[in-house]
Amino acid sequence: MAATEAGGRAAPVNASANAGPGMGTGSRKAFYQFGYARAADQDAFAATGKPPRHPIVVVGAGPVGMTVAIDLAMRGNEVVILDDADRIGEGSRAICFFQRTLEIWDRLGVGKPMVDKGITWQVGKDFLRDDLVYQFDLLPEDGHKMPAFINLQQYYAELYLVERIVELPRIDLRWRNKVSAIDSHADGVRLTIETPDGPYEIEADWLIACDGAKSPLRAMMDLEFKGEVFDDRFLIADVKMTADFPVERWFWFDPPFHAGQSALLQKQPDDIWRIDLQLGPEADPETEQKLENVVPRIEWMLGHSNFELKWVSLYSFQCRRIDRFVHDRVVFCGDSAHEISPFGARGANSGVQDAENLAWKLDFILKGEADTSLMATYDAERSDAADENIGHSTRSTDFIAPKTEMERTLRNAVLHLAARTEFARAMVNSGRLSQSVTYATDFSTPDTEAFSGSAKLGAPVPDATLRTAEGRET
Repeated sequence: MAATEAGGRAAPVNASANAGPGMGTGSRKAFYQFGYARAADQDAFAATGKPPRHPIVVVGAGPVGMTVAIDLAMRGNEVVILDDADRIGEGSRAICFFQRTLEIWDRLGVGKPMVDKGITWQVGKDFLRDDLVYQFDLLPEDGHKMPAFINLQQYYAELYLVERIVELPRIDLRWRNKVSAIDSHADGVRLTIETPDGPYEIEADWLIACDGAKSPLRAMMDLEFKGEVFDDRFLIADVKMTADFPVERWFWFDPPFHAGQSALLQKQPDDIWRIDLQLGPEADPETEQKLENVVPRIEWMLGHSNFELKWVSLYSFQCRRIDRFVHDRVVFCGDSAHEISPFGARGANSGVQDAENLAWKLDFILKGEADTSLMATYDAERSDAADENIGHSTRSTDFIAPKTEMERTLRNAVLHLAARTEFARAMVNSGRLSQSVTYATDFSTPDTEAFSGSAKLGAPVPDATLRTAEGRET
């Protein structure tokens, strides 16, 4: 049974002692369930017929939506979050969170539980069949508070974010509140919301759309995703097993257990291992997700059958975005604004960076410290970031799944040379892993001379000299 706190705020409840990822085709058993609670807005609208108004409404209680809500609330803003579900999502989904994302979450009070639960790694290895052709270390120096990467199932990341929201009185998280209509105008947005008690309406000064790659809000506003959809299909599976493999990211090109294709293996918490298998463009989704087809593939890969299949799904690469992320008072953030292929871990990570970029700017506007023109810098900067991420992901996809025989010949030549030459190793591309985006333009000062400093805009400067309050350099 779900539980709610006083005031209708939803609190997470363990479904059962045995709750956890369950087998299914693209689904899992309820890991944490949340209760629907009637909001005061519903009674107010029923009594007056006038939609209550809020400064900020976020649609979508995924990692991006909850991140931007927490950031805004910690700056003193009242936030309403609407989500059409009543539980944390399906399968492990996004699992790889990089250092910058963890630094953002640490500032918001959730970094430590994520790192404590997650699997920390920094070494990756690429193989051609059984031969190691390339190895990299993402954090060769010590002294960082946050690791280079952790692997953590998205349902755990969402759980820690929900638990943080419960601690913050300025956030009203409403489960089973589905937006069914939107009326956007120059100074606000009106929403129609479906609930188990029937529909009601609210208004918002600003609406932040974090409702995912299939964004209903984007569809309601007739905004088109533009970009490239790749033909190749990939199978992803979570398996539970005990293994003494090192905690590293392993990627195979043309492995002996999956000839002519590619494969990926990496560890998650709870002895869950993520497996990605390239299937090719002709793979039938329904057929490939059947147990009698999935299990033999994994047995062949692992060389044994001592595992439990927890979750399986199929995906294809898509590198697309909408033209503009800001439409009057509606702001798109994360997958609702851009869709990035998963190799390189640039999807959820870039969405969290969208959220951070947006939160402080919207806070300035709401407090009267900036006018609404500041929002143009969010659109410019995060569009630029999306283009950079899409470019990296597209090149990774072309290398992993060549579209022509010539591309495949070039890819294989690079892999053969990489085992023996330094220059070829730099060309091996199994996913350029997420990093802080550097901006090509100084968007903050468009009417002045170009930025002339030595640091790249948006990049960390680890060797910068800082001064203490007493003026001492450190």
